[in-house]
Amino acid sequence: RMYIKKSRLKLAYLSIQISSIIVLQFYAPWCGYCKKLEPIWDEVGAELRSSGSPVRVGKMDATAYSGMASEFGVRGYPTIKLLKADLAYNYKGPRTKDDIVEFANRVAGPAVRALPSTQMFEHMMKRHDVLFVYVGGDSPLKEKYNDAASELIVYTYFFSASEDAVPESISMPELPAVVVFKDGDYFTYDEYEDGSLSSWVNRERFQGYLQIDGFTLYELGETGGMIPVHANGLQSTQTRQTTVSNTLFLFFFPPRVFQFGHMDGSDYINSLIMGEVKVPSVIILNTSNEQYFLSSEPIETMEQLVQFISDVLNGSAQAYGGDGFIQRIKRVAFDARSTIMSVFRSSPLLGCFLFGLPLGVISLMCYGICTAESDDGSDDIDALKREGLTDEEEEEEEERQDTAELEAPEEEDEEEEEEEEEEEGEKDPEEKKTD
Repeated sequence: RMYIKKSRLKLAYLSIQISSIIVLQFYAPWCGYCKKLEPIWDEVGAELRSSGSPVRVGKMDATAYSGMASEFGVRGYPTIKLLKADLAYNYKGPRTKDDIVEFANRVAGPAVRALPSTQMFEHMMKRHDVLFVYVGGDSPLKEKYNDAASELIVYTYFFSASEDAVPESISMPELPAVVVFKDGDYFTYDEYEDGSLSSWVNRERFQGYLQIDGFTLYELGETGGMIPVHANGLQSTQTRQTTVSNTLFLFFFPPRVFQFGHMDGSDYINSLIMGEVKVPSVIILNTSNEQYFLSSEPIETMEQLVQFISDVLNGSAQAYGGDGFIQRIKRVAFDARSTIMSVFRSSPLLGCFLFGLPLGVISLMCYGICTAESDDGSDDIDALKREGLTDEEEEEEEERQDTAELEAPEEEDEEEEEEEEEEEGEKDPEEKKTD
């Protein structure tokens, strides 16, 4: 296990080149999620070291070495990347020890693994919930498959097998072929109906009905389809509705058309819709335009659930959210508030410094502007008074001012004469005689 904390960039690059494969965490000291990941990251390093994996584990303070973080495209914390030769793979799965270790071992190996025998083929079918296999010899389809595997190895495993290694229970109309095994069935890729191979793999890499968390929900959003999500409450109160939902989803609305899932609690859904969803309930997400649909009545029977999904499909159900301008402003405000609250929860002193100092400076500037005196205030008042007068009133006003100016010198002369007389009256008798 190797940690890169406060080292120089040259040491970081040298470590990457020596180990050739390293899973690296970019973190920020003030990030609460990073602190929560700290003990898990220690377990990941210990697990990979004890298992003899070629993958090394490291972490780097992205705030201290922002240049390197920017080079790797780090935009949030924590960010986990696996560096293999000159490639960098992003990890977007759950932040648990088992999931990170599996990701590291999967990406560290070859993009496409061979299945040399029928026994190995059947073993992998039992081990993996979703399994992609290329069957056949060299062909243009195999090249496309290898390219898709190199791109999407971060999500799932890819295998290849010869025709002789395929179990007898599996029949294929033609070879070569790309097949996905999941939900107790298998489906063959059709270039004319399914589009590009990479897009097809990206859609088919999920089970028909799966446990959803924040990470899988984000990945499902990249498929751009409809996602009916069953938000569960406590296990003791959800069993009947979960069973009904599972049966309904797989029977009336095949997973080839929709992506169905269930979620414990509603925290992730609440964050997505910027509201609160009661549990248990069913919500349908349209990831292509960020709309969502909620049933106006509690769904307790299979008929109600079928009707709700049918209303969404025919457009009679009311849509909420969306990707409009107002909704985007709300999303920015919601994300900003969530970020601020996260900073204050993790480090109150740092939050007060980051947000209190700018607010204090802005408040002082506003106070200085509001209390500043203006020399032209009297002129502005006179101008406002004149604007409210008519032409005749303005002429009268000017005459009054002229008259006042003419009378002012006379008054000043009279005042000066009076002052001189008073001074003469106050002179001493001897001064008068002298005069």
